[in-house]
Amino acid sequence: IDSTPTTTQMQDTGMPDDNVQLLGDEGLRAGGQGPMKLGFVAGVILRERLPGFERMLWRTCHGNVFLKQAPIEMPLEDPHTGDNVYKSVFIIFFQGEQLQSKVKKICEGFRATLYPCPERVSDRREMINGVASRIDDLQTVLSQTTEHRHRVLVAAAMNLRNWLIKVRKIKAIYCILNICNLDVTHKCLIAECWVPALDYERTKGAIERGSLRSGSSVPAIINTMPTKETPPTFNRTNKVTSGFQNIVNSYGVACYREINPAPFTIITFPFLFAIMFGDAGHGLLMALFAGWMVLKERNLQMAKNPNEIWLMFFNGRYMILLMGLFSIYTGLMYNDVFSKSVNLFGSSWSAPKLKPGEMYNRTNVMLRPDLNYVGSPYIFGLDPVWQLSQNKILFLNSYKMKLSVILGVAQMFFGVVISYFNHRYFARQLNVICEFIPQVIFILSIFGYMNLLILVKWFKYDYGSAPCAPSILINLINMFLYKYVDEKDTSQACYLHS
Repeated sequence: IDSTPTTTQMQDTGMPDDNVQLLGDEGLRAGGQGPMKLGFVAGVILRERLPGFERMLWRTCHGNVFLKQAPIEMPLEDPHTGDNVYKSVFIIFFQGEQLQSKVKKICEGFRATLYPCPERVSDRREMINGVASRIDDLQTVLSQTTEHRHRVLVAAAMNLRNWLIKVRKIKAIYCILNICNLDVTHKCLIAECWVPALDYERTKGAIERGSLRSGSSVPAIINTMPTKETPPTFNRTNKVTSGFQNIVNSYGVACYREINPAPFTIITFPFLFAIMFGDAGHGLLMALFAGWMVLKERNLQMAKNPNEIWLMFFNGRYMILLMGLFSIYTGLMYNDVFSKSVNLFGSSWSAPKLKPGEMYNRTNVMLRPDLNYVGSPYIFGLDPVWQLSQNKILFLNSYKMKLSVILGVAQMFFGVVISYFNHRYFARQLNVICEFIPQVIFILSIFGYMNLLILVKWFKYDYGSAPCAPSILINLINMFLYKYVDEKDTSQACYLHS
């Protein structure tokens, strides 16, 4: 903004530019003109509103005001929004009541904050001294408050663990008291609970010791009560078996005194996973990760990580460890290490021998068991020659799937057999006839028959008769659809293929 007119007017009055005593009695005496008097207002405004603010002052007051502004480097907190904003401080000089009212209205329109400032130099100095003294007092109060808060927090940190223990004990006591029933006549609390038979004496001793340590004049009495209610199921677990028990409970909780299938799943669940996973390299990574969690479990428990995914992995660390170890075994059986075969003992297959002067002119070479097989099988796992074959994926996937089906059906049949022992223990003959026997017939007629077809297909058909081997999946579908394949068409197809 061009402030030349205002500056010229000020020079015509005989007042110097750099004279700080523009206001007050001293300024009037220096100028020599008694009636002339300048007014001013001071305040702060948002930095982004300052250009429009200057333009509005110049146009409204016709250049008869003088504006001086300076940016505030430190950001200030907005009392309404709480955000940090940048502002500028300004001072506006003017003459007359009309300009004063215009300037204040413009400041109000641009939401500038005006601060009172006395006209006399001595009053301004007193205000500055007062503000400085108040700032010093506030800094002293803030420093003392910070030091006091630090001392209080340090003292509280020393007792924090004891307070947590006390709060947990009090919470546990009130939780137990809320479960108890109040006997108004005897003025005592009565609690009914189920206790495992093996822990009855230990529970009784703990209650007696608790009553002695509490200093109560009335001893605690524990008695067994006859009841016809069915006790709840209690399966004693530890850090190893808790994960497997949770998996079993997710499908269903066994009734009281029924056989708990969780101990069997400690082996069957990770082994079935390894049968379908079957990679020694990835299994080794799983075993190393789970072994690290097992070795560092104390430190990891104290860390108390609230992440749900991490807690899922950490609580199943022993399960992951077994899955990794079994995957290493099955991966070596499949000769699969990071999807690559390892030739440790030498292949049992040899390439076809060529006649003198003959060279391979074909991209595919057929290896026949009767001609190219050495006779002694590979020592451990699958022969690495399958890594070079074109039907590698078809053969390995079929082999892994069929092996998984056989073991999975065996586990299902084992679960059905366990149910028979539960029925016999509870003397439920009707369940044996109407539940166990139909389940055995159903599973053996479908899945047992399917396993039998897999074994027959493995033992009956060799490389020569492999094209004539029936499809197990198609046979099952045809069995349910009552659709039968004509034997003449099958034999003719095998003949044409051969």
